[in-house]
Amino acid sequence: MSSPSKRREMDLMKLMMSDYKVEMINDGMQEFYVHFHGPSDSPYHGGVWRIRVELPDAYPYKSPSIGFVNKIYHPNVDEMSGSVCLDVINQTWSPMFDLVNVFEVFLPQLLLYPNPSDPLNGEAAALMMRDRTAYEQRVKEYCEKYAKPEDVGAAPEEKSSDEELSEDEYDSSDEAVAGPVDP
Repeated sequence: MSSPSKRREMDLMKLMMSDYKVEMINDGMQEFYVHFHGPSDSPYHGGVWRIRVELPDAYPYKSPSIGFVNKIYHPNVDEMSGSVCLDVINQTWSPMFDLVNVFEVFLPQLLLYPNPSDPLNGEAAALMMRDRTAYEQRVKEYCEKYAKPEDVGAAPEEKSSDEELSEDEYDSSDEAVAGPVDP
């Protein structure tokens, strides 16, 4: 059986080779950010979140710590800290799971099927149970306000940061800012 540090490296490499953008926080492999996109068939569609992941020394025998960095409106996510209330991650974690499972299965399931009866955000849970349409509208408002690609440091998909500016975009018009030159 491989050591926890080997498994940590292997899972992290597998995550980096998938479609997720991963940013290391420091030189170690225990803390990093992952850019996570909201599931298609949900009010979170179009949202992009920066998820902070912290792997404990005993990973994979102990679950990773997961938190949303930018705000999300969800009954099972603490609005201020971004902490996630997710049984699979917090209580039923197994070494059979890996980091890709977290981002391809657990988090999408959390967003698709919120559990308002076990809330970290009581207001979101109450609104969801009282008025599902108003809840989904609030989710969309939060996505537009806090979960755009630029909110996680990603360039919008239409234009990447390595593309050069066209001449029109690069050529700033100083006259427009300062006004016409005095005769």
